[in-house]
Amino acid sequence: MNDNRFWAPSIETMPGEKRARHQISLLNHTLQMAVAGSPYYRAHLPTTRLDSLDEIRSLPFMTKGVIRDRQEAAPPFGDLVAVPEEEIIYISASSGSTGSPTASPFTADDFDRWMEVEARIFYGTGLRSHHRYCHALNFSLFVGGPCVLGAQRLGALCIHAGTIPSERLLHILSQFQPHAIWTTPSYAWYLGETAEREGIDPANDLAIERIYVAGEPGGSIPATRHRIETLWDAKVFDFFGISDIFGACAGECTEQAGMHIAEDQVLVEVIDPVTGEPVNEGERGEMVLTTLQKRARPLIRFRTGDIVSFTDEPCACGRTHRRLLGVHGRTDDMLIIKGVNLFPGDIEAVVRSAPDLSGEYRVIVDRRSQLDTLTLEVEARTVATDLLRQRTEIARELKARLGISAEVSVLPPDSLPRETHKARRIVDRRGSVWG
Repeated sequence: MNDNRFWAPSIETMPGEKRARHQISLLNHTLQMAVAGSPYYRAHLPTTRLDSLDEIRSLPFMTKGVIRDRQEAAPPFGDLVAVPEEEIIYISASSGSTGSPTASPFTADDFDRWMEVEARIFYGTGLRSHHRYCHALNFSLFVGGPCVLGAQRLGALCIHAGTIPSERLLHILSQFQPHAIWTTPSYAWYLGETAEREGIDPANDLAIERIYVAGEPGGSIPATRHRIETLWDAKVFDFFGISDIFGACAGECTEQAGMHIAEDQVLVEVIDPVTGEPVNEGERGEMVLTTLQKRARPLIRFRTGDIVSFTDEPCACGRTHRRLLGVHGRTDDMLIIKGVNLFPGDIEAVVRSAPDLSGEYRVIVDRRSQLDTLTLEVEARTVATDLLRQRTEIARELKARLGISAEVSVLPPDSLPRETHKARRIVDRRGSVWG
């Protein structure tokens, strides 16, 4: 009898030992396919057969830099692609925020598997065929764009809104009353506050019950999640995806206790970003992904740059796959201030715990007299906010929680820029800008 809690019960509830056997079989097939089809892998992979998953550590890492270099040497896709171009039916592209954009190709089978995973993750949140769903993510080569087709696959009525002006999006939400929406955490927060300024009560005038977020660490930060859920009277579900693999390859279920990874599609390692050694369950480390069924461009031990923590404990929902407990930041946006390692999400957790602040913030890093300095710009919720008190309290919280001293500037309401996609939070005046 089919269990209606799961979209694909035989996969989602697969016992650990059986899943490991399934993964090693898929991994060996992927290695063989990569060597057969890709000149790069033919030259760089020392073997096409492993006897255990632990042996994957004998294989070299793949990085974004290698992908970019191979693509530029042999455009448009580089020699990592393992199929003829005639089999490629879709490409997405990275944002290029840390270099020139890299293209991610898909065969028809790759795309179909991707949409199956999307449908599975949506289903795990309680989305069903009788719901209306609004997709408010960028469609322009962004890997998050086609994810709407996963919701359509399970039968939901889908509104392909994309990134349109907030006022128009609010009109769509008022007119069609969708039950779910997908956007970034920053924009979900901003859209709710914009609705209030427009005289719309997001919690009572709109029908949103589920808000899917991705692209920023905010969905993993309790203060951010709580504020969004309070604004909308809706549940926030955190998703994780990456253009070089495919859209969402992990997402929360109704338990909201971590993101279930699609371990039939990707093999996950979490490593110390310096030593490359595995970290323990619950510890922070860099996530490394290996594709298990993608044909167009298999990726072996791809260093994502995302700092995560994980658990292998089965979820109360009955799913057994490994769960991400949070995406805490990226290796390339980690700041080192006076010897303290710091991510924007750590600062966000402090800022968004303050009820008298809007939740918007910007971090400015500078160097004075050979010493790094940190200035935090935050924004008052109303003109009646006691700016001096807020400045003192935030500075004290930063010191207590994170062990850093910062100059805090409390700005008037609506002083900081809003973003409809990934927010740019850090300005590094030592020579680079991070987002």
